[in-house]
Amino acid sequence: MKEFRTPSIKEAVLLVAVIAVFLFIGITQWHAPTSVLLIISAAIAAVYAMVRLGYDWGTIQEGIVSSISTVIPSLLILLTVGALIGTWVQSGTVPVMIYYGLKFLPPHFFLAAVVLIAALVSLATGTSWGTVGTVGVAFMGISAGLGIPAHITAGAIVVGAFFGDKMSPLSDTTNLAAAVSGSDLFDHIKHMLLTTGPAMLISLVIFGFIGYGYGNQGLDIARIQTVNETLQASFNLNPLLLLPPVLVIYLVIKRKPVLPVLFLGTILAGFLGLLFQGASLPEILNAMSSGFSINTGEVFVDKLLNRGGIMSMTGTTVLVLAAVTFGGVMRHTGILGALLTGMTSFVRGTGSLIFATVLANSAVVLMTGSCYVSMSLIGPLFAPLYDRFNLARQNLSRTLEDTGTVLVPLIPWSITGGFVAETLGVPVTAYLPFAFMCYLSIVFALVYGFTGKAIVYNTQTGENSGANRAAVETV
Repeated sequence: MKEFRTPSIKEAVLLVAVIAVFLFIGITQWHAPTSVLLIISAAIAAVYAMVRLGYDWGTIQEGIVSSISTVIPSLLILLTVGALIGTWVQSGTVPVMIYYGLKFLPPHFFLAAVVLIAALVSLATGTSWGTVGTVGVAFMGISAGLGIPAHITAGAIVVGAFFGDKMSPLSDTTNLAAAVSGSDLFDHIKHMLLTTGPAMLISLVIFGFIGYGYGNQGLDIARIQTVNETLQASFNLNPLLLLPPVLVIYLVIKRKPVLPVLFLGTILAGFLGLLFQGASLPEILNAMSSGFSINTGEVFVDKLLNRGGIMSMTGTTVLVLAAVTFGGVMRHTGILGALLTGMTSFVRGTGSLIFATVLANSAVVLMTGSCYVSMSLIGPLFAPLYDRFNLARQNLSRTLEDTGTVLVPLIPWSITGGFVAETLGVPVTAYLPFAFMCYLSIVFALVYGFTGKAIVYNTQTGENSGANRAAVETV
């Protein structure tokens, strides 16, 4: 069996630095497509592994295929959401949500309400994706009618959706972070309140001020009236059209598989389109594939409604495949592992350990676009260090989520960032500055690490540490 050389820390750092500079120049100076830059970066890493580390192409390809296989379920959800949005607009589900939202949501408190409602839905369902793809889409339409900029509303949706995802015991990332760290799930959630809670409260206050400011500028009543009159003229608006989102949220709360639930919501919306809007079957199938299209005579309303379809998600799919290809090469050739080993070498105490965890987990998320990969790598790798410094494992699990679950929606080439951007119609770079909670959580994690505040120490290092290590080893 052929043996491969493990890269040194120096080699890994140098290679990553070269690739980082290439990506930075390519994105900021050349304005090249990110997917192309990631594929070239993967090629650079692969050539290095073949020439310097002794890898053959077959082994590298196996690593790429293995990495791609892990994101196939997410890609299927991504494409299904495209179909769902198309049918939800055509059936009148999205239009009726916009209509009622413009009538009943108070403009002054709209952004704060978006955060709270999105948080509640995500907390109840355990899925940020489901929240963004359902109530998030409606909020974007309502905000446009109220004259609130789309990127600010998208930031509010992201804050609420990912707060709920992070804090919900039903969330897969929450359970994963606890499992790979050897932490009790509810100890983990309770401990996260110390970083995520203040970050969420600050976000709510900021959005309250922003929303109040837009309300005081005076609403364009004429535009709101035009939107609602156009929706009434173009669709048969009926409260029964709210059944698809109600059904989807209910089934997800009941822990039914997300993909079949979203598909069922798509089919139900298609049936309602036949029943209430008089759409034909070919029109519904076309909306699922290419998105909904209408010409109401009002350009502003058309911009709200002409969206969705599986084909609208193809660009994001390509971007995700490129990112996973790059991450697969970096991970399976040992380059990423060597880099992580280097990051642990300067740990001297609680502050530097938390900082190293933040740095390592964020670096893996940035390189792979996946918090699942980062948590699975960093959790077992760093767990013994937390035992060495007598730190309870929930400190590790909390830091993994502070730099994983809420970081991925801020990365344009991650599958989550691509999904949010495509679903809400706002680039990641546009809503990123307003996703306050997502980066404030990291700030609180670092502050606590260096001050020693909100840190839990082991009181019985022997039995508890052994149990924790056993839990990690089974993951």
